[in-house]
Amino acid sequence: QVQLVESGGGLVQAGGSLRLSCAASRSIRSINRMGWYRQAAGKEREGVSAIHNGDGTTYYEDSVKGRFTISSDKAKNMVYLQMNNLKSEDTATYYCGAMGALTISTSGGPDRYGVDYWGKGTLVTVSS
Repeated sequence: QVQLVESGGGLVQAGGSLRLSCAASRSIRSINRMGWYRQAAGKEREGVSAIHNGDGTTYYEDSVKGRFTISSDKAKNMVYLQMNNLKSEDTATYYCGAMGALTISTSGGPDRYGVDYWGKGTLVTVSS
């Protein structure tokens, strides 16, 4: 079992940046993969990015490639999502997820069905 707590969301203008943080309640060295997901109002939750905690392999959904960067700090049991050049369509609640197996969706991001543990989310609002 692991508890995940997200932080760093807020209101930002289009073109701006935010860094989301996810704090895990135990060592992430024992968690195969962690990822970021988002859910906009009226839409299904979608995978944004994921990272393999062993070899550092990263995955990104097509619409965020080149703008978002996922990273982890094993010493602090933290996972981050640096979001640059934010767009209004990035507005959503962002969730941190921990998983053993990972399936990549057709758009390049992590499939949400493989997540074993979820955080409660942090809201990101991008104003245009």
